[in-house]
Amino acid sequence: MANKIMKGKFITFEGTEGSGKSTQSKLLYDYLKAKGLKVIYLREPGGTRISEKIRKILLDANNKSMLPICETLLYLAARAQLVSEVILPALKKGKIIICDRFLDSTLAYQGFGLGVDIKTIKYIGNFATSGIKPDLTIFLDLPIEKGLSRCGRIKDRIEKRTFLYHHRVRGGYLKLAAQEHKRIKVIKVDSDKNKIQEKIRKAVLEKISHVI
Repeated sequence: MANKIMKGKFITFEGTEGSGKSTQSKLLYDYLKAKGLKVIYLREPGGTRISEKIRKILLDANNKSMLPICETLLYLAARAQLVSEVILPALKKGKIIICDRFLDSTLAYQGFGLGVDIKTIKYIGNFATSGIKPDLTIFLDLPIEKGLSRCGRIKDRIEKRTFLYHHRVRGGYLKLAAQEHKRIKVIKVDSDKNKIQEKIRKAVLEKISHVI
């Protein structure tokens, strides 16, 4: 289903571990909500009862034997449920959706990171999302060393992976941003969170100015 028939706007946040995307996406949500806009905040994987259950399986550090293809399909399955149950209905009603991660995460983490075929992820991903693409994606870019040092002592299954893996993920994100520079805005995490938030708000307001 093409975005052009939707009334709402879909904004996603992407980033490697410790980039601050959860903090920045929530700050944006609070900002837009304070303006009186109809805005929904979501996280991936999650956002629905079924998707949250899949999230637990994916992040459980005890699931060491999970195959890359299994991991990929589980992320896409959780996303399919979220799109059908929450995202599509909200966009049709003209709401603004802020989502912490979306299909770009699967391309970066499972595609570039684990070596799952990129074209296959895009093909199944398009099916899982009913063709929905973000109107704007904020990619918070931070060197891997700094990001991993920000993670807590108890790490989930993905955070525990090697430095080389996370380096491939970051490189994948930068490739995606170069390929889709009109949609994906790269914001360097090189200042305090308030200054970064100002840059994010500027990019977002340009995209949703018609509803303010």
